[in-house]
Amino acid sequence: MYQNRRSTYAGFILIFVAIKVVLNLLAMPHFGFHRDELLYLALGDHLAWGYKEVPPFVAVIARLSTILFGSSIFAARVFCTIFAGLIIWFTGLITVELGGKKFAIALACLAMIFSPAFVASDYLLQPVIFDQFWWVLAVYLVVKYINSSSVKYLYFLGIAIGVGLLNKYTMGFFTIALIIGLLITKQRRILFNKHILGAAAVALLLFLPNAIWQFQHHLPVVHHMATLRATQLDNIKPADFISQQLLVHGIAVFLWLTGFFFLIFSFKLRKYQFLAFAYLAIFIFLLEMSGKVYYIFGAYPMLFAAGGFGFERWIKNYALRTLIICLFTLPNLIFLPMLLPVLPLNQTMAFFRFTDKNIPILQFTVIWEDQKKHATTQDYADMFGWDELAKKVADTYNSLTPDQQKHTIIWADNYGEAGAMHHYGKQYNLPDVYSLDSSFTLWTPPSLDADYIIYIDDDNNVTRRLAPLVQSYKKIGEIDYPLAREKGTEIYLLTKPNKAQLQQIYQSERAKKLLE
Repeated sequence: MYQNRRSTYAGFILIFVAIKVVLNLLAMPHFGFHRDELLYLALGDHLAWGYKEVPPFVAVIARLSTILFGSSIFAARVFCTIFAGLIIWFTGLITVELGGKKFAIALACLAMIFSPAFVASDYLLQPVIFDQFWWVLAVYLVVKYINSSSVKYLYFLGIAIGVGLLNKYTMGFFTIALIIGLLITKQRRILFNKHILGAAAVALLLFLPNAIWQFQHHLPVVHHMATLRATQLDNIKPADFISQQLLVHGIAVFLWLTGFFFLIFSFKLRKYQFLAFAYLAIFIFLLEMSGKVYYIFGAYPMLFAAGGFGFERWIKNYALRTLIICLFTLPNLIFLPMLLPVLPLNQTMAFFRFTDKNIPILQFTVIWEDQKKHATTQDYADMFGWDELAKKVADTYNSLTPDQQKHTIIWADNYGEAGAMHHYGKQYNLPDVYSLDSSFTLWTPPSLDADYIIYIDDDNNVTRRLAPLVQSYKKIGEIDYPLAREKGTEIYLLTKPNKAQLQQIYQSERAKKLLE
């Protein structure tokens, strides 16, 4: 009977998987690469067991994307779309495991599909979408084990946790949250199953290469987190984190809140009460750690699933069920063009102008980290200007004689610029870029030897620091695209640097960066 119940709804869940995939497909080719995507594509060209920002999973995905699908924007986002569909798939399966039927599945999956949080985060080549996947898979496997008592699901759980840790270390926090949730409830018996040790061994074995890499490279994750806290996380107030959790899913907030309370109080869901306490544990932890709003997104699919089950228990009338589905999905459609580039640029910008004039409550979507209002979202702005930058650098490089080109390097101040030059530079036959930002530091040579430097400057470094060290410098151009976050980033040609002085500064800063 259990097996039949699961298979009964597989085809139905696939309908919602298809909706999610189609939406992503509409968005995939629009605009340009996001700055983070350019970084991860560069990581994919330098495969290792770890990097300064992230573990290796996203780099492997980036490399596979390039090998299998090519170097286009569409190609980079294929795996993201697949995983986005899988998140919906497992949300539907969790709903079924909790006892939900078609209405519960439809409500949970549609709320997920149109939730602004998941619309915005599930189409770019970034670790966040894969993090969500490993969290939702872990929940499914625990629930599946509870329902079936089949130990294979514990070992699958070990694999999910191990690979999840190779994607983002937040998987470890969620694993601890699940353990806390289990300890608080009667399901703590799972933790005393001897096969849990086997599952833990599998997880640790999978994660071990990255752990070794971290120690070999002076634990860059510690410095990365310290930098985040100093530059970004300390600006996140607890009240902001709480309010954002109530806002990021739009109208669907009432669905996940229903799911949370059903998990705690419903007799029908008493076996799964630990999920509510796990959510509380990870919520409190991230609140105390000043975590970013999206760090916890992977915990919401289980709450949407429980919410779908709750409303299915409450509402039996088909007309009212249809109304409820519309209520929890249609209002969120207003966010779609603002968070997912389903429309061409001109129509998207017209939509922003319309909402700015007529729906001022949505202005928060165009407030960036600088707390200022802009023409578009920060994520969209991070997708513009990179091809313009590469073209202007290439024009500068090609203006040099062949002999001068042999003694020329390209330097970028930040990882977005470096990623753009690494990616687009291939089509212009440019030498690979140098940078001491992010993981690009790992690939820089121990010394510099150049007579010409094409310098991409986003912080007045040329006039402020480098001018006394070169024979001459000339501003060649800058990023002019008005919507680009990098608008105003300058391109200089530096000629005949004082190699001894430059070498001393470079080696000192490189050594410092490698220890961070």
